[in-house]
Amino acid sequence: MLRRPLQFVMSLCALVPALGHAIAQENASDVLAGHSYHGEAFNEGPRQAAYLMDGMGNVQFPASTENQLAQQFINQGVAQLHGFWYYEAERSFRQAAVLDPDCAIAYWGMAMANIENRKRARGLIEKAVERIDSCSPREQLYIKAYEQFCLEKDDRGEDIGKKDRAQRFTRDLEKIVEDFPQDIEAKAFLAVQLWMNERADLPIVSHVAVDSLIQDVFDSNPMHPAHHYRIHLWDRHKPERALKSAAECGPSLPGVAHMWHMPGHIYDKLHRYHDAVWQQEASARVDHAHMMRDRVMPDQIHNFAHNNEWLIRNLVKIGRVNDALDLAKNMLELPRHPQYNTLEKGSTKYGRERLQLVLKSYRLWPELIEFSESIYLQPTDKQELQIERQRDLGVAYALTDQVAQSDEIAQALSSELESIDKQLNDLTQQSEADAATQKSSENATEDEQKAAANRKRREKKRKEQKKSLEDLQKQLQESLQAVQVAVAAAKGNWDEALKGWEDSNLDDNLLKAEWMLADGRIEDSLKLLDQEIEDRPGQLLPLAVKAHVVYQSSGADAAQPVLEEARVLASQADLNTPLLARLQPLAKELGMAEDWKAAYVPASDIGQRPDLNNLGPFRWHPYLAPDFSVENTQGSQLHLKNLSGKPSLVIFYLGFGCLHCVEQLHAFSPRAEQFRASGIDLLAISTEDLESLNTGLASYSKPLDIPLHADPELTAFKSFRCFDDFEGQPLHGTFLIDPDGHVLWQDISYEPFMDVDFALEESHRLLKLAGYGELLNEPKPQKFVGKVERE
Repeated sequence: MLRRPLQFVMSLCALVPALGHAIAQENASDVLAGHSYHGEAFNEGPRQAAYLMDGMGNVQFPASTENQLAQQFINQGVAQLHGFWYYEAERSFRQAAVLDPDCAIAYWGMAMANIENRKRARGLIEKAVERIDSCSPREQLYIKAYEQFCLEKDDRGEDIGKKDRAQRFTRDLEKIVEDFPQDIEAKAFLAVQLWMNERADLPIVSHVAVDSLIQDVFDSNPMHPAHHYRIHLWDRHKPERALKSAAECGPSLPGVAHMWHMPGHIYDKLHRYHDAVWQQEASARVDHAHMMRDRVMPDQIHNFAHNNEWLIRNLVKIGRVNDALDLAKNMLELPRHPQYNTLEKGSTKYGRERLQLVLKSYRLWPELIEFSESIYLQPTDKQELQIERQRDLGVAYALTDQVAQSDEIAQALSSELESIDKQLNDLTQQSEADAATQKSSENATEDEQKAAANRKRREKKRKEQKKSLEDLQKQLQESLQAVQVAVAAAKGNWDEALKGWEDSNLDDNLLKAEWMLADGRIEDSLKLLDQEIEDRPGQLLPLAVKAHVVYQSSGADAAQPVLEEARVLASQADLNTPLLARLQPLAKELGMAEDWKAAYVPASDIGQRPDLNNLGPFRWHPYLAPDFSVENTQGSQLHLKNLSGKPSLVIFYLGFGCLHCVEQLHAFSPRAEQFRASGIDLLAISTEDLESLNTGLASYSKPLDIPLHADPELTAFKSFRCFDDFEGQPLHGTFLIDPDGHVLWQDISYEPFMDVDFALEESHRLLKLAGYGELLNEPKPQKFVGKVERE
């Protein structure tokens, strides 16, 4: 069971002034409210205290400190470095520095946690160098090695190239191994650096030699998290060489989600998709546990969205259609944020793409239409995504015998294409007109030179516009062709459909093979299917489609070997999915049970896997807001329970002395009535005392339409984690709290959240998804929640 982090953090906060306040006093007057006293590099870094987590493995990294708790945080930080959990690693090392400000290796650890941000790492390693005389010769080698790694220029003042930097760092790590052969952490860091050197154009000379170095680590500590590094070493070379580490990677550092994710790479490469799915679900569950425990929004976690989108891809490969649909929907339901979760990045982007993948792969055309009429695949102002949506709808309508709707979409795509063609023609005419006015640069006047420069700038901009329009033109042409091809197929014009296929952006060769069968081209169909099976080993769908095609063309006996092979891959599949359900007559004719899939047999080399439920919940859920007590401008108390029954958007701001906070209040205040009219209360909590709050209010001629509250002791700020534990200062925060007290969305930062339109729109979306549409005077959105079970 995990330790209770918030209570542990509270006990550490009393220690923070040892470092944070001491540094704070030096620069406090020059720093903007909410910004780090250590410089801008720390604004985005961890601001809350670390705690000793369970599941951090067995890593020992002796440091020169008398503080045993600091040593524990250093061990934890090194373990997190091995798991590439850099954000939490920096937090652990910062906590060690709070406990022992003179511990040089704590600053080295912070720098190591910024290995991909050398500018920031350089400032941190300088602090370690300042304290280098207080640490052991071994620690000094680590610090000097990383100091050299962070240098931008050599002794001659010339830039250090990435290859030279990597070679020097490798040699310096090797020296630690040579001088301290019992230091297995040095061997682990050397091993991963030898792998990372490929990014610096230094390919691995001998994978076997690096593997031998990693094995030295395991000889001393069999469950060292260097299993992570062995997976990376063999992932793209000989993945089967990392199977033992694939089984032991997660258990070696079970509290780090990435350590459960990485074995999925090996299993995926070996086409063992059932095992890859288990690993990716384990990773998601560990992430969910961390998010809910430490109040983190899902897409703030590095690799979370990527892990889940890959999980969906692998669920598709083994036929777990309903789970794939459910997870894709869940990704689209997660809280969005302009910085890390939008249609261009994060769970929203991946969720939309993977939902479309599931629906199209299993030809769930009625469901695709239904999803397109819901919040999941709704229209968007992103033109490329909207064209894609129109194409998919056009195909879906055609293949569900709704040709009239397909024709409407084809007409819309055609109109858009005409518009693009016209814009391209206009740009061409503008370029020709500019070229006609161009004069020789020889003996040009100053005005003529300026005109020529302006023409050049205009032409550069037109070329950029032209490239963008040409991409849209190509997408529209191919999408229009896809809809027309589908209409031809719907009318039984198979030859026409197949001839037009190549000019479309349809890419489902399994569908194409079935159209070939319908056109009487059985040999071509089977040839294409055999190629798909060869290209997609271990995947259920190619075999399932081939079984259907052979059954239709040659009968049950001929199809039996194909179905037997498919049965093994279908061990966890949803057989009621239409593409699989149609194989039921074949299975019955062959004397198989109605549930014709084979029993799942776990592989013998996966080790002892924990119960997935013990790793974390299957889905992320919003946490309960902490209780608080603040005073309004009349001195009356406000508690969390006073907010129950209505959704609220709560703004934590740093007083009227913070210019950015005043800007935030003045951005939200004119929209307060709009929030209230839609059923959402708006309130703000200040760091000021009641007198200062009222004085600040009186100084503004235009009243704020937001109820203000005082929290001079920062109790509410700390409860909501709008507080820098390391530096002892409040932070900006914005929270959406539902009527039952759950935090559906949050933003905690060194700067206030300013996007009012986004806050209102996202509040509506999340509250409707959570079932509070009636409170917003809007109907609950239509949601497809049923399993795919159609005959």
